[in-house]
Amino acid sequence: MRRVSRIIETEPIGPPGQRRYLNACCLVETTLGARALLDLLLSVEVGAGRVRAGERWGPRTLDLDLLVFGDEVTDEPGLIVPHPELHTRGFVLEPLALIASGMMVPGRGRVADLLRALEAGDSPAP
Repeated sequence: MRRVSRIIETEPIGPPGQRRYLNACCLVETTLGARALLDLLLSVEVGAGRVRAGERWGPRTLDLDLLVFGDEVTDEPGLIVPHPELHTRGFVLEPLALIASGMMVPGRGRVADLLRALEAGDSPAP
Protein backbone atom coordinates (compact mmCIF):
# COMPACT_ATOMS: atom_id res chain seq x y z
CA MET A 1 0.00 0.00 0.00
CA ARG A 2 1.41 3.37 -0.96
CA ARG A 3 -0.88 5.80 0.87
CA VAL A 4 -3.92 5.68 3.15
CA SER A 5 -6.18 8.60 3.98
CA ARG A 6 -7.49 9.38 7.40
CA ILE A 7 -11.01 8.15 8.18
CA ILE A 8 -13.83 10.58 7.46
CA GLU A 9 -17.16 10.09 9.21
CA THR A 10 -20.28 10.94 7.17
CA GLU A 11 -24.02 10.55 7.16
CA PRO A 12 -25.17 7.30 5.53
CA ILE A 13 -26.72 7.09 2.09
CA GLY A 14 -29.79 4.91 1.82
CA PRO A 15 -32.54 3.89 4.20
CA PRO A 16 -32.92 5.69 7.55
CA GLY A 17 -31.72 4.21 10.81
CA GLN A 18 -28.17 3.41 9.73
CA ARG A 19 -25.10 4.37 11.71
CA ARG A 20 -22.71 6.97 10.35
CA TYR A 21 -20.30 5.74 7.70
CA LEU A 22 -16.54 5.60 8.09
CA ASN A 23 -14.89 6.43 4.76
CA ALA A 24 -11.27 6.22 3.68
CA CYS A 25 -9.27 5.71 0.51
CA CYS A 26 -6.01 3.99 -0.19
CA LEU A 27 -3.61 4.10 -3.09
CA VAL A 28 -2.04 0.75 -3.96
CA GLU A 29 0.39 -0.68 -6.46
CA THR A 30 -0.49 -4.11 -7.80
CA THR A 31 0.40 -6.57 -10.50
CA LEU A 32 -3.26 -7.62 -10.63
CA GLY A 33 -5.58 -6.51 -13.37
CA ALA A 34 -8.69 -4.50 -12.56
CA ARG A 35 -11.01 -7.55 -12.52
CA ALA A 36 -8.67 -9.57 -10.29
CA LEU A 37 -8.27 -6.62 -7.91
CA LEU A 38 -12.04 -6.17 -7.69
CA ASP A 39 -12.44 -9.90 -7.01
CA LEU A 40 -9.89 -9.60 -4.21
CA LEU A 41 -11.75 -6.62 -2.70
CA LEU A 42 -15.02 -8.53 -2.82
CA SER A 43 -13.42 -11.51 -1.08
CA VAL A 44 -12.19 -9.20 1.69
CA GLU A 45 -15.77 -7.94 2.10
CA VAL A 46 -17.03 -11.52 2.43
CA GLY A 47 -14.32 -12.25 4.98
CA ALA A 48 -15.60 -9.28 6.99
CA GLY A 49 -19.13 -10.70 6.98
CA ARG A 50 -20.53 -8.68 4.08
CA VAL A 51 -23.63 -10.17 2.48
CA ARG A 52 -24.63 -8.46 -0.75
CA ALA A 53 -28.20 -9.76 -0.81
CA GLY A 54 -30.76 -7.34 0.52
CA GLU A 55 -31.59 -3.68 0.49
CA ARG A 56 -29.55 -1.44 -1.81
CA TRP A 57 -27.44 0.96 0.27
CA GLY A 58 -28.63 -0.79 3.42
CA PRO A 59 -26.45 -1.47 6.47
CA ARG A 60 -23.27 -3.41 5.76
CA THR A 61 -20.11 -4.44 7.52
CA LEU A 62 -17.76 -3.25 4.80
CA ASP A 63 -17.99 -1.72 1.32
CA LEU A 64 -14.84 -1.70 -0.79
CA ASP A 65 -14.89 -0.06 -4.20
CA LEU A 66 -12.37 0.07 -7.01
CA LEU A 67 -12.48 3.77 -7.83
CA VAL A 68 -9.75 4.31 -10.41
CA PHE A 69 -7.31 1.91 -12.04
CA GLY A 70 -4.55 4.03 -13.55
CA ASP A 71 -5.78 5.55 -16.79
CA GLU A 72 -7.90 2.48 -17.59
CA VAL A 73 -11.54 2.90 -18.59
CA THR A 74 -13.61 -0.27 -18.29
CA ASP A 75 -17.34 -0.83 -18.67
CA GLU A 76 -18.24 -4.49 -18.49
CA PRO A 77 -20.68 -6.53 -16.42
CA GLY A 78 -19.77 -6.14 -12.75
CA LEU A 79 -16.84 -3.78 -13.37
CA ILE A 80 -17.00 -0.10 -14.26
CA VAL A 81 -13.79 1.90 -13.86
CA PRO A 82 -13.57 4.72 -13.01
CA HIS A 83 -16.37 4.23 -10.49
CA PRO A 84 -19.44 5.78 -12.16
CA GLU A 85 -20.47 7.83 -9.09
CA LEU A 86 -17.00 8.89 -7.94
CA HIS A 87 -17.35 12.47 -9.16
CA THR A 88 -20.67 12.96 -7.29
CA ARG A 89 -19.64 11.67 -3.87
CA GLY A 90 -17.91 14.00 -1.50
CA PHE A 91 -17.45 11.19 1.01
CA VAL A 92 -15.20 9.53 -1.56
CA LEU A 93 -13.54 12.58 -3.10
CA GLU A 94 -12.59 14.11 0.26
CA PRO A 95 -10.42 11.22 1.50
CA LEU A 96 -9.12 10.58 -2.02
CA ALA A 97 -8.02 14.22 -2.29
CA LEU A 98 -6.05 13.82 0.94
CA ILE A 99 -3.77 11.24 -0.68
CA ALA A 100 -4.04 11.91 -4.42
CA SER A 101 -5.43 15.40 -5.13
CA GLY A 102 -3.63 15.59 -8.46
CA MET A 103 -4.76 12.18 -9.68
CA MET A 104 -6.59 12.27 -12.98
CA VAL A 105 -9.89 10.43 -13.09
CA PRO A 106 -10.22 9.34 -16.72
CA GLY A 107 -12.99 11.26 -18.45
CA ARG A 108 -13.64 13.45 -15.38
CA GLY A 109 -10.54 15.46 -14.45
CA ARG A 110 -8.32 15.96 -11.41
CA VAL A 111 -9.58 14.75 -8.02
CA ALA A 112 -9.04 18.18 -6.43
CA ASP A 113 -11.05 19.88 -9.18
CA LEU A 114 -13.88 17.36 -8.89
CA LEU A 115 -14.07 17.92 -5.13
CA ARG A 116 -13.93 21.69 -5.51
CA ALA A 117 -16.75 21.63 -8.08
CA LEU A 118 -18.87 19.37 -5.88
CA GLU A 119 -18.33 21.59 -2.82
CA ALA A 120 -19.26 24.66 -4.90
CA GLY A 121 -22.45 22.96 -6.05
CA ASP A 122 -21.35 22.94 -9.67
CA SER A 123 -22.70 20.24 -11.92
CA PRO A 124 -20.26 17.36 -12.30
CA ALA A 125 -18.62 16.93 -15.68
CA PRO A 126 -20.51 14.56 -18.00
